[in-house]
Parts: sequence; C-alpha cells; structure tokens
Amino acid sequence: MNPLTNLARRGLFLFDPEAAHGLSIKALKTGLVPSCPSKADKRLSQTITGIEFPNPIGMAAGYDKNAEVPEALLKIGFGFTEIGTVTPKPQSGNDKPRIFRLVEDEAVINRLGFNNEGHGAALARLKACSRTALIGVNIGANKDSADRVADYVNGIHAFYSVARYFTANISSPNTPGLRDLQARESLAALLSAVLAARDEEARRSNRYVPVFLKIAPDLTEEGMDDIAAEVLAHNLDGLIVSNTTLSRDGLKDQNQAKEAGGLSGKPLFEKSTAVLARMRKRVGPNLPIIGVGGVSSAETAAEKIRAGADLVQLYSCMVYEGPALPGRIVRGLSDLCDRERLGSIRDIRDSRLDYWASRNV
Repeated sequence: MNPLTNLARRGLFLFDPEAAHGLSIKALKTGLVPSCPSKADKRLSQTITGIEFPNPIGMAAGYDKNAEVPEALLKIGFGFTEIGTVTPKPQSGNDKPRIFRLVEDEAVINRLGFNNEGHGAALARLKACSRTALIGVNIGANKDSADRVADYVNGIHAFYSVARYFTANISSPNTPGLRDLQARESLAALLSAVLAARDEEARRSNRYVPVFLKIAPDLTEEGMDDIAAEVLAHNLDGLIVSNTTLSRDGLKDQNQAKEAGGLSGKPLFEKSTAVLARMRKRVGPNLPIIGVGGVSSAETAAEKIRAGADLVQLYSCMVYEGPALPGRIVRGLSDLCDRERLGSIRDIRDSRLDYWASRNV
C-alpha cells in the first residue's frame, strides 16, 4: 500500500464503518477518487452470457446499494459493477451499529438488512447512466413482504430496460428467512417466476437480460445438490458464489467476532472458493459462475478462476486495500498472462478445480 493510500485508510478508520462508507461514496461522486481505467487487454476480455466483459473483475453488490456511483466505479478499473441489493419499497434496514471492522483479520461483519432507497430511486439514477455501462442489478425482497417471490418478479420488471444482468439475492443472512428460498421447493418456485418475468420482458423488448443466482457459502452438500439441480432444470444463466458467511472459524478478533451478521473479507476466501469449486463440479463446465469472497490481490482473483470462476467480484477487501485495488488486480492478471504465456485468462479456469473441491473448510 502506498503512503497516500495508507494515510487515506487511517483517516477513514477514524470514522464509524458506515460513516466511512458514506464518505467513500461521496468521494467517488465528487471525483476525489481519480479515474484509473484499466489498460485494455484482449486476454482478459470474455463474452459471458452474451455480454462482453472487458476484464473479469467486478464490484460486488452491497457497496453501491442505491446506484449512486456505478459509472465512477467503472472508471477505477472494474470491468463491471453490480448495484443493490435493491427492494421494491425503501427500507431502513437493521438498527445501528451494523457494520464492524475486524482489522487484525482484514474482515468485515455486517448486518445491514437490505437498507436501500427502493426501486424508484435506483431506477431514476440508472436511467441517467450510459447504456453501454456494464451495470448489473441485484434484486431482493422487503423484510415485511407478504410475497417475497413477487418482490423479485417486480425487480425484473422495474429494471429490465437498464440492467445488463440481474442477480437474485437469496443468500443474505441479515433478512430473517431469506435463505429459506435456497431450499429446493422454494427455489424452484422463485426461479420459475423470475425467469418467466424475464422471458416476458425479453419478448416485449427484443432484448435478453441474463439472470444470476447468488448463494451462501454455508450450504450443506445436500443443499448444493438441490441448488445445482434446480439451476440446471430451469436453464438459469449463471451463479454467484458466494455471499457472506455466518462462520467465525479462525478469527483473531474474538471480540468483534461475537457480533451477529455476515462475515466477509480475507477469512472468507478459502470457504467461498471451496464452495465455488464444488458447485462447478455439480453444474458442469458450461454454466457461468462469478466467484466472490476474500479477493484481495491478482493471485487470489486468479485462484478463483483456477477453482472454476469465469468472473470475479470483490468488495470488503477494498476497505483495507483502497480504491486502487481493482486496477492493481487487473494489471496483475495481465502480468500473469505474460508470465504463463496465456492467450486468454480463461486458459487457467478449472486448473485447480479438484484441489479446491476437495478442501475441507
């Protein structure tokens, strides 16, 4: 970390984590974070679900919940970004404090609870963005919803004209009962309804928008079997593996570890990568998978790809590494292509699939 980045981090760490997050959004809005677009490298470009991704590194959902800075994020090196999770109605989320830094572990625990300004606010901002900006929309259900499946369907209809892809988030641990949608019967009903809404919009607009499903890292083997079976049966476009974990294994900061919520950051890397590989084994080589969890460097991003990911997302590690992280990772992946004489970063995909699928983490 360079001295300027280190100074900025120390300054932000003087603030409550949620306040610091708000300041980082304002810095991106006002241009205080300088643009640092990644140098185009055709070896890092891939066409996934019909979309050309200029590089495989994306900003995960959770940072830009209300679509305030998607284009600014694309200017600091990300190949794509995902806004949300956004729900039909605005909601305040859980009581504060609800974000906790585990500095020794370079981790974060959050129990935000889908705090967001609702469909209307996010949609108005996305309509003002360039149609070429590669922005995904992560949709969820309101905490007090009487029909959660209907909330996801509403998200498809609301954002179809502006989303490059959708993510149905059923894996946050901070909305009571949400993870129950991962159970096989519930998941079948959700996927049927969401994909029917997508197909309706596709016929109407003559434009196809892919749908991904974001799953938890805390699934049993049987749970992974059920999800894989339903994903394949419904011809879903892809998976995102994974969301935050409820596990607290191996943490140094045992005081903050007592806080309720989902854990992200470096400690999530091994667990999420093992689940990624196991899901790749289950769904086969053709289904696109985005790997998320603990990505903090070019090497950890590459390891996600070796474990079966086509694309990679990050968020929490930027809290510790700063806004230069995506550009640094993209440059590192280009260097890896040079060292290993790769024609495409895709050439390393699945090269350590068996290793990660067998990890007991």
